[in-house]
Amino acid sequence: MLRFIVVFILFLSVSSCQNGDDQVLMKEVGNQWKKKTAQTFDFDVKDAQNQKNLMFVVRNNNDYPYSNLRLIASIEQNKKNISTDTLNFILAKPNGEWIGTGFGDTKEIIFQYKLNYKFPKNGKYSVKVVQAMRKDILPGIEDLGIKIQNLKP
Repeated sequence: MLRFIVVFILFLSVSSCQNGDDQVLMKEVGNQWKKKTAQTFDFDVKDAQNQKNLMFVVRNNNDYPYSNLRLIASIEQNKKNISTDTLNFILAKPNGEWIGTGFGDTKEIIFQYKLNYKFPKNGKYSVKVVQAMRKDILPGIEDLGIKIQNLKP
């Protein structure tokens, strides 16, 4: 019950800071993210002429054993890969304190992925993300999401 309340409050904090046109797509990782398990976020682009900011939302807890998170993210349209990136995000300060915000053990942080990104054309897209850490099963990542922020021309 406490976890539900924390996730609800975090969702409200993310959604209250966003534009009416922005999208936030979240997936529950379940605190045991397997290396070969891709987190997939499907969405429609109806205004490809407008640039967008793509950002990752990460919720971790104290079970997470590292200060950084390495991801491999790819953007696909109609199952065709149009972009693949290897990313390294910092989750903690050198003293071990989590950088994210939140109540209790769960912290949320938003990372920039693609800024001022222009999709090639309108249609259905997917962002697929796999963890690229040394462990086959990565503990401590509770949720992963993508925020698609529409930029006004």
